[in-house]
Amino acid sequence: MKDISLKELLEAGCHFGHQASRWQPKASGYIYGEKGGVHIIDLVKTKAGLEAAGKFLGDLAQNGGSIIFVGVKRQAKTAILDAVKRAGVYYIIDRWPGGMLTNFSVIHKNLVRIDELKTKSTDEGFTKKERLLASRDMNKLLAQYGGLVGLDKLPDAVFLVDIKKMAGAVMEAKRCGVKIVAICDSNVDPEPVDYPIPANDDAVGSVKIIVDYLAECWIEGKK
Repeated sequence: MKDISLKELLEAGCHFGHQASRWQPKASGYIYGEKGGVHIIDLVKTKAGLEAAGKFLGDLAQNGGSIIFVGVKRQAKTAILDAVKRAGVYYIIDRWPGGMLTNFSVIHKNLVRIDELKTKSTDEGFTKKERLLASRDMNKLLAQYGGLVGLDKLPDAVFLVDIKKMAGAVMEAKRCGVKIVAICDSNVDPEPVDYPIPANDDAVGSVKIIVDYLAECWIEGKK
């Protein structure tokens, strides 16, 4: 498993939490101190959480499991897109589809429909108008579910950036027994998360270093 240093985490800005007035008391175990009214996250805990999460992802990949990387906030989208291209994992970067896990059978029908429309849009057996309409319908579904094409069963895990914003995803994952890996800033309750990574979830550098590390662990596991 790739090594990561406290210096790298520090330079990426992983240690900056939220304003002390906006903290979540259940995150107290990850807070090193306070500076200028801002909580400072303990990077020793960040490193330990990241390595535990990385080992879980590596083992999951090695055993043929599946995971969805989810980051709908602006700071996470580019990092996740770059990482999933290398790692080949499923992803969501726009909106979490309601019922994504709790009503997966409906989501799966849409994924199957994408394949059907793709075939129809290029099949010369259909009229030009029919192919055009099929292509339009396919693109609409791809805009919602493009990062999930090929997923044929509930994922084994989800990786979430900002569980406060992704409360619906957390609730669905817990209900369905799907493991949760997540960046947990100082303003969230980490208890529902199976593999919490205490770190800044607002800074692009912080999100990127964590996403890249987890993607590399996944790639190593697949090898």
